[in-house]
Amino acid sequence: MFMPDFYDFCSRAKTISGENALEKIPGHLAGLNANRPLIITDKGVEDAGLIDMVRDAMGDELQIGPVYNNIPVDSDYKVVDEIAGIYSRESCDSILAVGGGSVIDTAKGVNIVVSLGGGSLLDYQGAGKVRKRLNPLAILPTTTGTGSEMTLVAVIADPDRHVKMGFVSYFLLPDLAVLDPRLTKTLPPFLTAATAMDALSHACESYYCMEKNPLSDAFALRAIRAISENLLHVVKNPDDTQARLELANASTMAGVAFSNSMVGMVHNIGHTIGAICHVPHGNCMSILMPYGMEYNLHRRAGYIGELLFALGGPETYAQTRKNERPEKVIALVRRLNEDLHDATDGKHPRFLKEIYNPQGEQAIPKSMLSEIARNIMADGARMYNPEELLPDDARMVLEHAWEGTPLDRRKIKKGGKK
Repeated sequence: MFMPDFYDFCSRAKTISGENALEKIPGHLAGLNANRPLIITDKGVEDAGLIDMVRDAMGDELQIGPVYNNIPVDSDYKVVDEIAGIYSRESCDSILAVGGGSVIDTAKGVNIVVSLGGGSLLDYQGAGKVRKRLNPLAILPTTTGTGSEMTLVAVIADPDRHVKMGFVSYFLLPDLAVLDPRLTKTLPPFLTAATAMDALSHACESYYCMEKNPLSDAFALRAIRAISENLLHVVKNPDDTQARLELANASTMAGVAFSNSMVGMVHNIGHTIGAICHVPHGNCMSILMPYGMEYNLHRRAGYIGELLFALGGPETYAQTRKNERPEKVIALVRRLNEDLHDATDGKHPRFLKEIYNPQGEQAIPKSMLSEIARNIMADGARMYNPEELLPDDARMVLEHAWEGTPLDRRKIKKGGKK
């Protein structure tokens, strides 16, 4: 049994979960002396009627401020600075983030600027810059994947440098996380698939990467089980609110897990692809997940094999020989991607070459793989991967993930980590 010599664990965001969770928000905000929240969302969420739903559920108990809905796919520090100005001009005292990962990360960035002052989020780059409590923040996830409502991290792009900046502080944890299945009911099947696979990647990497610990393991395994049991069902039966709530809880649990144990090369490469090619993060995670396991198999086979109980169920686990369990886990993840591809009429990509931009063009041309590989060194997630990952290694992984072929493990250098 794994037991680290030392670990720290923190999960202090208050969570309310259930089919009437939205109605509980005013009372919780009142307890934080918050009366005029700014709502941060995106156009898709607002067009789906979810902001009206939130307003109706909360009634007249709050003096809700303006709604900002122009959030890009990748959270951008320039947008953060713009929203911070609106917050100040409109005399807001809190934030409601209603959306997915980009919305949530943007809201965290805005909260840094409005709480600490300064002219720009760029003033707070670097470790240890956020050192005191921020203004009240409530997060209402509309996807079932990012887990950002439970993380102490915000990832925000600098489009001029083509990098994603990481902001890390326990003060970035929200005051309130609201899980209500009504908020995910309008999520299309292909987005349900992508976001839940993102959550699965959080749970899996947190379980076998360098900072794993017993508490994060417990959250990770429960999240994997819930996703395995409910994801394909929800994609095929989108009106099942109980199963949607299971996925929402799974995303939050996976968020707790990776916020306390970190992630590795799957996110390292995925963040880099997102910064350069601006593609959906969940698609990258679902495609890269089995490659991360293959790359780390020689160092983490035991832990990867343990995932089979949660991912495949007790019968599959019992019927699979111990030395075959890691390979079975990898095969099941690939099988799930195939099933989601079929269930979404091909909208869920299985390989990097199957990701297309809104114009119908290939979003990740093969000619860009070398540039992506060179840029992986700028992302901190590589530090927590069990096996060292350098640009040549990343290029090899990217080529296989682009074509959809398993890794040739003879090419893995097997360098300096354990």
